[in-house]
Amino acid sequence: MKLVIINGSPRKQGRTGIASRYISKKYGAELIDLSNSEIPLYSGEGEQYQLEVIQGLRKSIEEADGVILTTPEYHGSMSGALKNALDFLSSEQFAHKPVALLAVSGGGKGGINALNSVRTVGRSLYANVIPKQLVLDPHCFDYEKDGLFEESAVLVEGLLEELKLYATAYATIKK
Repeated sequence: MKLVIINGSPRKQGRTGIASRYISKKYGAELIDLSNSEIPLYSGEGEQYQLEVIQGLRKSIEEADGVILTTPEYHGSMSGALKNALDFLSSEQFAHKPVALLAVSGGGKGGINALNSVRTVGRSLYANVIPKQLVLDPHCFDYEKDGLFEESAVLVEGLLEELKLYATAYATIKK
């Protein structure tokens, strides 16, 4: 099963990147890291789709059995970096594809608005955004080991198990 995770944070040292790297390593997901990306600002111009980085992004998502989208919450929404990357994609890559959502918050009640905005965009792409979603707060991270504490790792495991369930069903249907 091919899983792809998009680290939707533009920050090189952010918690969203820690969560994305953890999932990539633990679950063998291909990591698309927007903090290291050369994706240009979306303009809708046709020549942008000829760029190698955009062709690679589109191919990775199209070939995935399941996708995990991660984002920090910026001003009550997803990061601009994630939205920009998603603007280069369409239902050609996402139609009926299972997608899991994970937001990283600064604490308190943050993260839910980012999840809602990503879910809305996912529906517009005709993705099958799964019901289970997750918000990780600052206390969830093991900064020294660039990973997650056990309690948070269990929550991520639940999210990934549900994504795999939907991906297995999707693989059966698309045959």
